[in-house]
Amino acid sequence: MSQPVAHYSASYRAGDLLFVSGQLGLADGSLVEGVEAQTAQALTNAQGVLKEHGLSLHDVVKCTVFMTDIENFSTINTVYAETFGDHRPSRSAIAVKALPLGGLVEIEAIAHISSS
Repeated sequence: MSQPVAHYSASYRAGDLLFVSGQLGLADGSLVEGVEAQTAQALTNAQGVLKEHGLSLHDVVKCTVFMTDIENFSTINTVYAETFGDHRPSRSAIAVKALPLGGLVEIEAIAHISSS
């Protein structure tokens, strides 16, 4: 998991919800190359944050995907769908002007923490 690049927590628990801050496609402190690789790495980084809390992608109930070019939606969606498999949390996908560190995609998530 990457360390935050600004003043925030990688995650924050509120009751039975875990809010995972936006994850960029960072590996070893640098962005990986290309939108497909950045999407996969952002999801890997989110999984790392979830794992620290004993959770997985199956606990995710909502994602927000930010991208710098809406033309990349299909590529991002393919990687996202392959990663989540049959699990389909609600999702918003938003094109933005820019992302930190020049990222092409950023993904944040909300996970439900089961009481069992």
